[in-house]
Amino acid sequence: MYVCTTCTERSTVFLDAARKALPDLSIQPVACMSGCARAQTVAFRASGKTAYLFGDITEVDFALLETFSHLYAASDDGTFDDARVLGDLRHKAIARIPA
Repeated sequence: MYVCTTCTERSTVFLDAARKALPDLSIQPVACMSGCARAQTVAFRASGKTAYLFGDITEVDFALLETFSHLYAASDDGTFDDARVLGDLRHKAIARIPA
């Protein structure tokens, strides 16, 4: 998971909180992902898979991000048959970028 470090003044606090709440995820800081209008942004990207950018993320979303990460890792191409399992996180998607 990539976490924007320039979204808000709280981005570094968010990054630290994400690392504590999601210890099994590799969480990398990254400079601006151009989602400023929907800060805080996070992204998922893997070779050969669809990439995702989510915005308006808060600490409340950590459990859903963990669910997403498991589904994403299990998917061959990064797509899902039914996104309803992601709850409100599916409405926070800014972009889905084909592999």
